[in-house]
Amino acid sequence: MSLEHMVIPKHVAVILDGNGRWARRRGVPRAMGHKAGCETLEKMVRIASDTGIEYFTVYGFSTENWKRSTEEVGALMQLFRYYMVRLLKIASANNVRVRMIGDKRRFAPDIIKGIDDLVEGTKDNTGMTFVIAINYGGRDEIIRAAKKLVKDYQASGADADGIDEAAFASYLDTADIPDPDLMIRTSGEFRLSNYLLWQLAYAEFYVTDCLWPDFNKEELEKAIAAYNKRERRFGGRV
Repeated sequence: MSLEHMVIPKHVAVILDGNGRWARRRGVPRAMGHKAGCETLEKMVRIASDTGIEYFTVYGFSTENWKRSTEEVGALMQLFRYYMVRLLKIASANNVRVRMIGDKRRFAPDIIKGIDDLVEGTKDNTGMTFVIAINYGGRDEIIRAAKKLVKDYQASGADADGIDEAAFASYLDTADIPDPDLMIRTSGEFRLSNYLLWQLAYAEFYVTDCLWPDFNKEELEKAIAAYNKRERRFGGRV
C-alpha cells in the first residue's frame, strides 16, 4: 500500500495489545509474547520515523499491570532493563528523541536510571519523538496534574476562575506534546484501558484484530489509510 498523497497523522498513539494471546496460540510462556512485542516495537520505531510521523506514543506498562502475577511483572522488568539499552542505540541511529510519561517512582533504582539515561541521551535528537507510557494511567495522570495545579494556585494566590483547558493541560505529563490524531489498538479490543483519557478527546480510533507482535509496516499503512477516509470534526462542528 502506498502512502503517496495521503495525510500522515502528526501524532499516532498505540495500545500494544495481544502479547499474551500471541504466546498462548503458540504454546509458549507469556514472557515470550512480551519479548516478541518488544522486538516489534523496535521495528515500528524505525518504520514510524521513516513514515513521517512526528510523535509516536505507546502504552508500555500501565498502572494496572502491577496486578499481574509476580512472575510476569518480574519478566517485564527484565525486558525493560534490556530494551532500554537497545532503544538508546536505535533512537540514536535514527535521530529519534525519547520521552517517558507516567510515574517512574515505583520502579527499581536501576530502571529509573535507565529511563533517565534514555531520555537524556536522546534529548538533542531532532527527528520523531517516541513517547513511552510506563507506570501510566490516564486517571492517575489527571489526579497528579490536579494536585500540582492546586498547590501552585494555592501558593500563588491566583484566581481559580483563570483555569481553562490550556492551563490544566500544561500540568499533564504530555504538556508540550500535541494531542494524538490517530489511536491504534491491536488485538481487536474496543476500549481505552485508561490510556491518554484527556489527550484522545478528538483522536480518530482504529482497531485491528492483528496481535501486537505481528504488527508491521503494512498494518500501520492500513491504519493511516483508514485515517485518511475519516472526515475530521472537532468540538461538534460540521
